[in-house]
This record gives sequence, structure tokens and C-alpha cells, in this order.
Amino acid sequence: MRFGQNLSTYRATAGLAVLLWFVAGVFIGAPVSAQTPKALTPEQIAEVVILAAGGRPVLTQIRRNGIERGRSSRMGQNGRAEESRYEMRFVRGDKPEKDKVRIDNKTPQAEYSLIFGEGKIFGIINGSAFTPRAEATADFISQQAHSIDALLRYKENESKLASAGKDKHQGIDVNVLDLTDKANRRTRYFISAKSYRVLWLEYEDTPPGASTSGLPYRTVLTEDGKQTLETRILTVTYGVKMEDSLFQNPEAQSSAGNP
Repeated sequence: MRFGQNLSTYRATAGLAVLLWFVAGVFIGAPVSAQTPKALTPEQIAEVVILAAGGRPVLTQIRRNGIERGRSSRMGQNGRAEESRYEMRFVRGDKPEKDKVRIDNKTPQAEYSLIFGEGKIFGIINGSAFTPRAEATADFISQQAHSIDALLRYKENESKLASAGKDKHQGIDVNVLDLTDKANRRTRYFISAKSYRVLWLEYEDTPPGASTSGLPYRTVLTEDGKQTLETRILTVTYGVKMEDSLFQNPEAQSSAGNP
């Protein structure tokens, strides 16, 4: 068993070395040997992250649809934490506006769903559609815009990348990348300089000051220096087939069924 684990580690390390050689030799356009390695551009770093994760064809096939389950804790106005659980179903399109996302939330007070489909966000409670509050809509959009998937799909999303230099986190050297999407939302990624795995990300939104780190995947939102929301991803299952009706407005379905 130990031999197998060591062999797997060796293969992963060797594979990453080949990827780095490919990036340095092909993207830069000069022989790797007999010269000092040049610093990778932001796009080259992102491409190595994608390659280390399996490459675009594999990611497109595996991560195209799935179910994510987790829990969140929101600080109420009375200073007490309100616990809830969620289940997110998603189907990725060629562009973000073509994605389909449904988040089923369960709190001690109610059960409801928030859905993004056909470029619109709406909610469902007790089988009836409703318009979510501005705060809930903003949280929903931020959850999709600030994610590791946003980096893995930066070309498809026509996002811009910029280097924010290098850093060290708990003794680990990291490359720091800033991603800005077409809506001018910026996300900062901290990427291991050794494994090219995204260690954590940070962003400022409304409310400002959000970050994610570690496993299980954790997101913390703060406002005026105080924590207002914490979300933890518990499990993610890819390759799950889902009916289109999960992402449709029930009122629209009723109208279509009653001409």
C-alpha cells in the first residue's frame, strides 16, 4: 500500500514536471535547457493550473454537471447564528449566461430554492415562484462569480488575468493571480508554486471582505470586520443527470401546459 501511494505521488510529481517543461519551453518559445527559467506570465500560470487539474477536455466532461452539498451559518441581527443546509445542482454551459444553477436551502424557518436559468434569477417556495431579495440575489451571484471554476474557465468567460506577485503562506510559496471578469468583479487566487493547486481565494464584494481557504471548502463573509456568513462545502458529486424542469419557473410551466 505504501509502495502504491509513493508511486502515485511520483507519477503526479513527474506529470507536473512535464507540464512545467511544456509551459516554459512551448509558451515562452525557447529551449528550457542552458538558460535560467523565466517567470511565467499570468496566462501561463492559469494554463498550468488547468493542466494540473486534468486539462480542459477532461474538466469539461467531468465538471459539466453535478450536485454540491454543504451548510452555512449566517449571523442574524440579534447576534445569533442561523444555521442552514443547502444543495446546489448545476449544469455548465459554454458561457456563464448559459449555466443552469439551482440552490435548495433548508433553514429552521423555511425551505426554498434559488434558481438561475435562461439568464434570470428567481425563487421557489411551496411550489410558487417569487422574486428574491436584493441581498439574496447578490449572494447567489457572488457564489458563482468568485470560485475556482471561474479561473478554470477564464478563457471561455473572457476574463482578464494579472499577476499580483508572489507570497508565502505557512511556509508554502504561492503565485498570486488577479482575475477580473466582464462584469469587473475581481477575484484573487493564491496558487501553490509547487503543485499549482489553488490553495485559497479572496474577493471583495457586497458585503466587502470575503475569502475561502482549506478543505473542506470554506467561505467566510465579513462586514465591518465582523463575520456575517460562513459556508462549508461538504460533498461534490459530478456527472449527475438532471431534468430541465429543475431549473424552470413553475408558473411558466403551468402557462405552457394550459394554452
